[in-house]
Amino acid sequence: MRADARRYKSDAFLSEAMKMLAVGMIALSAGACSFSFGTVGLQEKEPQVTDSVSRTAVRLSPDLNEEDWRRAKAALSVALDPQRPGTQVSWDNPASDRKGTFTPTSAPFVKDDQICRNFTALINGSSSSSVQGMACRPSGGGWVIKGIKPDKTTAKV
Repeated sequence: MRADARRYKSDAFLSEAMKMLAVGMIALSAGACSFSFGTVGLQEKEPQVTDSVSRTAVRLSPDLNEEDWRRAKAALSVALDPQRPGTQVSWDNPASDRKGTFTPTSAPFVKDDQICRNFTALINGSSSSSVQGMACRPSGGGWVIKGIKPDKTTAKV
């Protein structure tokens, strides 16, 4: 009878091992469903915007090249930060000899569920200009310039 008891334990162990193997195989199969592989030809055509100031159709100045605008966006983001007191922030690009400043002209306010702030921008290069604008930042996003108009309070240099 002792041989039968051993055989019973061996069969029970084998049965449990098979159950565990089946559960493991199901788990691996189900886990494979969560992997995603890129499909050739279906990549995004436009890179995602990761700047602190998002791309916008409103141009700050037609004189700014890509590097000028990259530097200006960084300064604009710092100047408009609602956690800061709203002090003037400068930027420059020695390669193009362009520079400018952003000065917040209002406290942050909410418009269309976005944090917004008015500002004045002074741009110096081959010519100088001053504009007034408003930029807004959606929750978790970057600043987007919503509007620009010539600054009538300052004369062109």
